[in-house]
Amino acid sequence: MSTNLKAFIGIATLATASSYSYHRTSTSSNFEAVCTISAAVVGAIAVIRLLKQHDSSSRGGRDKCCGDDASDTISVEGSVMVTLPTWAIASSEDYFSQKYTTDEEMMSLAVHLSDRNITEGTGGPFGAAIFERHPDKGYCTLISIGMNRVVPLGNSTLHGETVAIQLAQRKVGSFTLMLDVDGGDGSEEEGLFWDEAEHSNDKSKATSDQSIPKSTKVVKGKRRFELFTSCEPCCMCLGATLWSGVSRIVCGATKDDAQAIGFDEGPVFEESYKHLEKAGVEVTRNVLREEAAKVLTRYGTSGMIYNR
Repeated sequence: MSTNLKAFIGIATLATASSYSYHRTSTSSNFEAVCTISAAVVGAIAVIRLLKQHDSSSRGGRDKCCGDDASDTISVEGSVMVTLPTWAIASSEDYFSQKYTTDEEMMSLAVHLSDRNITEGTGGPFGAAIFERHPDKGYCTLISIGMNRVVPLGNSTLHGETVAIQLAQRKVGSFTLMLDVDGGDGSEEEGLFWDEAEHSNDKSKATSDQSIPKSTKVVKGKRRFELFTSCEPCCMCLGATLWSGVSRIVCGATKDDAQAIGFDEGPVFEESYKHLEKAGVEVTRNVLREEAAKVLTRYGTSGMIYNR
C-alpha cells in the first residue's frame, strides 16, 4: 500500500471517529456529521496532492535516467549513495574468494565486469577492480570492484575507476590507499575514517619522535593497492587515480579504442602518465587490450554514448 493511500485512509478514519463521537455527545444532526466527514476527506485529498508534488520535485529527473535500475539506489537531499548492480553483488563471493597471481588474471576480471555491465544493461562498457598485493605471499586479493554507473544512477562521476576507488577507500576506512603495512584493514572493529579522539596525542608523539636520531628511526612499509581498469582512464579518472593513493595502475583498452566509438576522454596525454610515475604510481598498459577493445566495439553498435 502506498504512503499516500495510507495517509488518506488514516485521515478519513480519524475524521469519521471524531465526527461519530461528536454526534453521540451533542445535539448535532446527521447532516452536520456528514459535513464534518466530507470536509476531512477533502482536506486529506489536498494533503495528498501536496505530498505528490513534493515527491515529484525532489526526485527530479532521476526516473528518466535510471530506468529499471532505479531501485538500485536511494538518493535523498544532501546525500548520494553509490551502489553496485544486483548481479555484481550476487557474484561478489566468487570474485573476492579467489587469489590472483598474474596481471592477466586481474585484468580479466575488469574486462568481465565491463562486458557483464553492458549485457545486463546496468551501465557503460567500463570495468575496474582494485587489488592488494601481498609480496610475502606471492598473490593479490581483491579489495573492490567497480563498473560504469553513470546513466543508471544519473551521476556523471560514477565511472568504473571512481566507483572502485570509493568502495576501496570505504573498505579500508581511509581517504587514501597509501597506508602503512601495519595500518587498518577496514574491519568493523576499527571504525571508518579519521577519529580525532584516537589521534589526540599525535602532536606529542611527533615531538618525541624528533628526538630520535634519523639513523635509528624505523621506516614503515606501505601496503600496495593496484587499480586494474578495462580501458585507459579519462581525464577525470586519471586525476582520481593520482589522489586515490594506489601504487599502480594497469590498463586494458586504450584511449583511442574508447574514442573510436564516440567517447570523449578529455585532455589525457603521455605527460599525464609521466606525472603519475613521478608521483610514485607505476603504469602498465595494453594488458589484454584486444579482449577489452572488443567489449567497447560491441557496446558501440547499440549502446548510449553519454558525453557531456
